[in-house]
Amino acid sequence: MLQGNLERARVNADRRPDPVAPHPFKGRWSRRQWAHASVLTTIGVLLAAIVPGFSSVLDTHGGRQLQKMTLQLTLPKLSRSASKITDDHWQTVTLKPGQTLSGVFEELGIPYDQLARVMQHPKIKPTLRKLRPGTELSFNLPADGSVRAMRLEPGPGIGELPIELEFDGDALRERAVPVEITTRTVVLTGEVGKSLFASARKLGLGTAQLNQLTDEMFKYDIDFDSDLSENDRFSVVVDQTWKNGVLVHTGPVLAATFTVDGKLKSAFRFMRDGKPEYFTPDGRSLKRPFIRMPIPYARLTSGFGGRNHPILGRFRMHKGVDYAAATGTPIQAAGDARVAFVGRQGGYGNVVILDHGGGKTTLYGHMSRFAKIRVGQRIAQGTVIGYVGSTGLATGPHLHYEFRVNGVHMNPLKMTLPPPAPLSGADLVAFKNETHRALEKIHEVEDVVFQLDDGSRVASAAPAAKAKGKAAGKRSRG
Repeated sequence: MLQGNLERARVNADRRPDPVAPHPFKGRWSRRQWAHASVLTTIGVLLAAIVPGFSSVLDTHGGRQLQKMTLQLTLPKLSRSASKITDDHWQTVTLKPGQTLSGVFEELGIPYDQLARVMQHPKIKPTLRKLRPGTELSFNLPADGSVRAMRLEPGPGIGELPIELEFDGDALRERAVPVEITTRTVVLTGEVGKSLFASARKLGLGTAQLNQLTDEMFKYDIDFDSDLSENDRFSVVVDQTWKNGVLVHTGPVLAATFTVDGKLKSAFRFMRDGKPEYFTPDGRSLKRPFIRMPIPYARLTSGFGGRNHPILGRFRMHKGVDYAAATGTPIQAAGDARVAFVGRQGGYGNVVILDHGGGKTTLYGHMSRFAKIRVGQRIAQGTVIGYVGSTGLATGPHLHYEFRVNGVHMNPLKMTLPPPAPLSGADLVAFKNETHRALEKIHEVEDVVFQLDDGSRVASAAPAAKAKGKAAGKRSRG
């Protein structure tokens, strides 16, 4: 068997292998080969385009870590002003009694060297001596702990405009604060209430405007001590000046109305011959040759005529009127005049006599002291000539006021003298033009307060809603 196997192996070894079949390519591809190549190429292009777009998907779902490249780009630096916008932080401090600027810096943690620079600044140095309790200081303190700017807010000793200093490294420079100034014509209206002065102040009127109402506009027509009731209304037109949203000035009263005992009284300001004067809407002057009461806010205690003298104890003629007031209350000249006498006269005590021309004189007695006037001096109506006292025969501080015509005593409360000439011609035209704005404003208020649904106008102390109710009640009862 073994020999047979060896014999067969030798025979097989002597055989040559069958030749490999030659490749059918004869120098060009067949149509089938081109089709296969085209399909494979298309698949390769699609894979090259699609696979990168799935990199994020593969990272998330397949857990594959792809290689990323980071490029460094040079970006423009933010300007100083632009960077401030993001981290400005203003903090305001109000000075307390006894508190100093150094104490404020210490409280806010601002370095001492910054304080030293502020105190040497030529604009701030003189102002620091005027700082007082209530002054507001604002500081721009960004989050990095530095101080960027300091501002002194408007107020007493500072002025009407803020002062701002900007810290820039070792430099300290003043920065102009933008100022927006606006002027508005406004109508302030309200009820008299228990006190006209308290009500007017709540509306924003100051002493100057109150004096114009009582001592210039309506002093001839309204006794502010006795004529007004709590429900009476008043309206005032003024120009107000605002700086950066803060009221800094209220101008003189341009127009005003009072509703007194159901009657509407109006006054409008106009400059005639270079002096302010007040007129009715049709141009008639509200000024009178003589003031009804030459002492403001006083109380009539004794009228004109016969009476028992409080000191002498016998009946005698009282040739004037008495107004009780506190010692030192100013006394005004009743009209334009020349000073005829200043001194002491028996029971009158300290007395002033004024000559108004045309045989008319006025006498003011029991003064505590005189104002700076002299005999022969020309003074205008309303000029202060002295102050209330109790010199002479007087039981207490008051003004004794007399009015004489050619030496004959007249009752001052019943004197009726012709008013100044009304406006006419060019003055009247100018008055109408100048008061047009105030008229429009006052009418807006009057339309609310005094006009009913049917278009009729009423001079009522009640607001429009109350007036409408009254009118409806009358119509229903009729």
